[in-house]
Amino acid sequence: MNELQPVALGDEPADLVIRNGRVLMPELCEFQARDVVVKNNRVAALPEDGTESIGDETTVINASDRVVTPGFIDAHTHIDLHQTFENAYHYALEGGTTTVVTEVSGFGPTFGVEGVEQLLAATSYLPIRVFATVPPQPLIDTFEPARGDAESLTDLLGDARVVGVGETDWIHAVGRDSPTEELYERAHLEGKTVTGHGAGCSGEKLQAFATIVDDDHESITGEDIIERVENGIHAVGRCGSIRDDMAAVGEAYEEVGAAEISLSTDGMWPRELIGEGYMDVVVRRAIEEGVAPADAIRMATLNPARHFDLPNLGSLAPGNIADILLIDDLETVNVTTVINGGEVVYNNHETTVAPRSYEYPDHFYDSVNVSTDPEEFRVPADVADDGEVRAIEYREGLISGETRVRPVVEDGELVAAPEDGLLKVTLLDRHPDGDGTGFTGFVTGFGPVEGAVATSLVWETPGVLALGSGEDLRRAVSHVNEMGGGWAVVRDGDVVAELPTRIAGVCSDLEVEETAKLYTAIESAFRSLGTDVERPMIGIQTLTFPGVPSLKLSFSGYADIFSREIVGLTPE
Repeated sequence: MNELQPVALGDEPADLVIRNGRVLMPELCEFQARDVVVKNNRVAALPEDGTESIGDETTVINASDRVVTPGFIDAHTHIDLHQTFENAYHYALEGGTTTVVTEVSGFGPTFGVEGVEQLLAATSYLPIRVFATVPPQPLIDTFEPARGDAESLTDLLGDARVVGVGETDWIHAVGRDSPTEELYERAHLEGKTVTGHGAGCSGEKLQAFATIVDDDHESITGEDIIERVENGIHAVGRCGSIRDDMAAVGEAYEEVGAAEISLSTDGMWPRELIGEGYMDVVVRRAIEEGVAPADAIRMATLNPARHFDLPNLGSLAPGNIADILLIDDLETVNVTTVINGGEVVYNNHETTVAPRSYEYPDHFYDSVNVSTDPEEFRVPADVADDGEVRAIEYREGLISGETRVRPVVEDGELVAAPEDGLLKVTLLDRHPDGDGTGFTGFVTGFGPVEGAVATSLVWETPGVLALGSGEDLRRAVSHVNEMGGGWAVVRDGDVVAELPTRIAGVCSDLEVEETAKLYTAIESAFRSLGTDVERPMIGIQTLTFPGVPSLKLSFSGYADIFSREIVGLTPE
C-alpha cells in the first residue's frame, strides 16, 4: 500500500484533519459536508466524519461556517514584470493563490533561455508553485530580425515546470511562416499548451489561429469567449491591473457553462496586489457577474489544472496535493486560511512566510546601456512631406493608431510642441546583441506634457522608451541607464521621480510596499508634467506592444500592426 491508504482506511492517524466545513467538489461543481484528511502533504480522504483519522499528533482545524476549496491557480500572469515575485508572493498567498502559470515576457526578450532558467530558479523554493511558459518573443521576426536560438528554447519544453509556449500575438502566426513554428510543434509533441494573444482576431483568422493555440485570454466580450470555445480554444478570463473582463465571463457563462473557462489576473501590479488582492479578487468579480460560486472557484482551480496538465492540483480528491483554502464568505471571497502542501501558511490575517531574496547573475543587474547621443533624439526636417509626418495617436488603454502631424522646424529638425500635445517618442535597443540605438518619432494623446518620462519596462521588447520634449528626453534616458533600468520623470533637467527596476531592467527588487509607493510617485510626477491620460503608465509601456492595434514602435520605425511592416515618418 502507499502511505495514504492506511489513513484513508482509518488504520493510521492523519497529519491534518479539517472538520465540519462545506467542501467544494469541483468535478461536480457542488459543496458537500465532508472532512478533509491530509497525510504527508496530500489529501488522503474526504470522509463525512474524519474522527477515526485523528490521533495524538494530528492537527485539527474547525471549518464550521466556512467553505473548503482547493488553492486558487492563476491561469495567466506575468511575474517577471514590475516586481520580483520572491519579494511579493506572500500577498498572492494571502489571497488564496497557491499556483501561478506565468509568461516570461520580461526576462525572456532580453535573456532568452537564461531568462526562463533564472525565473524558475528564483521561485523554486517559494511556498507557492510557479509554472512557466517558453517566451516566443526571441524568435519573432515580424518587425525586427529574430534574436533567439530556436533549439535551446524548444528544449525548455522538456522541463517539468514549463507547461507550454507563451503568448503569441496572432499577427505573428496567422497566414505566415514563422520561426516559432518549431516551438509549437514541440509543444504539441510534448502534450503541452500554446497560449494565444488574439486581440482583434475573429472569423476565419481565429479559425486559422485555433490550429496553433490552445488558449486565449484576450476576450473582452461574451461573444469573444463563445467564439473561442466554439473553435476549441480554452478561454481564460482576466481581472487584474491590465483589464477587468469578468463581465464578458459572466455573459458567456450563461451559454457555455463553466468547463471551458479559466480565470487569471494577467498580472497584478504592486499597488493592486497590496491594496486589492490577487485571485480572490478575480473569483469575487466572477461571482458578482453572475457565475455560481462553485463554478467560479472551479474556473480558478480544476479548469486551469486540467488545461495545463498540472499534476495533482486543482482538486481535493484523494491523492491530490493538499493546497487548501478556508473561505468564510463566498460573496466577498474572504480567505481566512491558506494551506500549501499540507502546511498552514496563512491563518486569521497572520502569514507564516516572508519575502525571500535571490541573487541573479551580475549581467541581470546591468542590462540597460543605450545610446544618449543627441542624434538619437533628433528628427531631421527633410523626412516631412510638405511639413507633415506620420505619428502615433495614443487613444486609451493599450490601443494606439496612426495620425499625421505638422511639427515646428527649428535649426533643420522637427521638434515637439508640448503645449499642443505633440511629443517626441524614442525607442532604443538594449538587447545584448544590439547597439543601443533606435528610432525617434512623434506621438499625440498624452496631453500637454512639459518634460519627459523614460522607462526600460516596455512590453515584449528589450528597449528603453522615452516620451516628451527637448533635452529632458535625453536626460530621462540617461537616468534610466544610471539606475540599471526603471522609470524616470524629468522636468527642466531635474529628475523629479524615479523607480529602479534593476532586475533585467524590468523588475524592482525593493520591498513590494516600497515599489508600490514609487509607482504612485511616478504617476503623480507624470501628471504634474501635464498628462491627462487615465492610466498613463500602461499607455507608455505598451507603445511597443504589437498584440493590440494599430501603430506601435520598433527600433527601426513605426510597426504597422495590420500590414505587418515597418513604416517611417514620411507619409506614403
